Amino acid sequence: MFWGSGGEWEDRREMERGPAAKNFTEIHAGGLRRAGRSLYNKHVTEKFDTIGGEEYPARKEQDMSKTKIRVLALDLDGTLTNDEKIVTPRTRAALDAAAAQGVTIVLASGRPTAGITPLAKELGLDKKGGCILAYNGGKIVDCATGEALYQKQLAPEFVPQLCKFAAAQDVAILTYDDRGIVCERDGDEWARKECVTTKLEMYHVDDLASYVDYPICKMLITVAPARRDAVCEAGKAQFEGRIDLYPSSPFFIEAVPLGVAKDASLGALLDRMGLTRENLMACGDGLNDRSMIEFAGVGVAMQNAEDAVKQVADYVTAADNNHDGVAEAIEKFILQ
Repeated sequence: MFWGSGGEWEDRREMERGPAAKNFTEIHAGGLRRAGRSLYNKHVTEKFDTIGGEEYPARKEQDMSKTKIRVLALDLDGTLTNDEKIVTPRTRAALDAAAAQGVTIVLASGRPTAGITPLAKELGLDKKGGCILAYNGGKIVDCATGEALYQKQLAPEFVPQLCKFAAAQDVAILTYDDRGIVCERDGDEWARKECVTTKLEMYHVDDLASYVDYPICKMLITVAPARRDAVCEAGKAQFEGRIDLYPSSPFFIEAVPLGVAKDASLGALLDRMGLTRENLMACGDGLNDRSMIEFAGVGVAMQNAEDAVKQVADYVTAADNNHDGVAEAIEKFILQ
């Protein structure tokens, strides 16, 4: 279903959320199941003027002390999980306490849905209620029902074009099927890192462009960190105005439908729930998290985040992802 357009509705939505989510209207009808729980209305009581204990001018114009956090969006790698891809006991306890107070937890990652689902089940989101935001915002799934609440797919004509671009740059490119990861260069050092990240198997295909005859939400270019920015800029120049390319880690470049990002899909989810961005807290560390951190009523960057991410955050944790930075943020802004 497509939301209605034009006039009063568009003006209201843009005033509430800003232009970032204006064009993100592909979302099914119906309400998100809340597992019988009411939404959380706790007020955050502190102004955000510090980064790791240092003075920092507040980014947002609104009175942050009146923010009501009802949705918590969490990047996974480098944020929710430590470097061993584990959610530590303190962070798990903080998540459980937030969920018990009615906060909807959204696992927001560049990973495919299948690469997030095991963690969602480990955290009990299939029973407590919550969402998976996969493919950097290309798809949102209700953990309790498996229903796709939002989806935007990569147009088929871009698959061979992206494969050709990757070959010209002498880098690997991959995507996903119902088995796991599919890639021509399945032995590539940087491509194999997606197996570690998602805990999915990688399968060799001889011709990726011909193999992909089914809908996909994204492709992933993998590259040595020293070449990432140059390859990304070349891709942006070639595909400008048609699809988006942006880095999500030192060795990953996302190739997604034009305009797909975590902030826009979260905006669509908030609309669905009858909420605004002031009800959202978002935590992340990478450049693909920057949009949702800037968009959220409370934007939190991990201590280990890239500098460009810290610059748009309301708060930077004193602890990194290996020392419960997410728990620190939840305890500070939700549980107190």
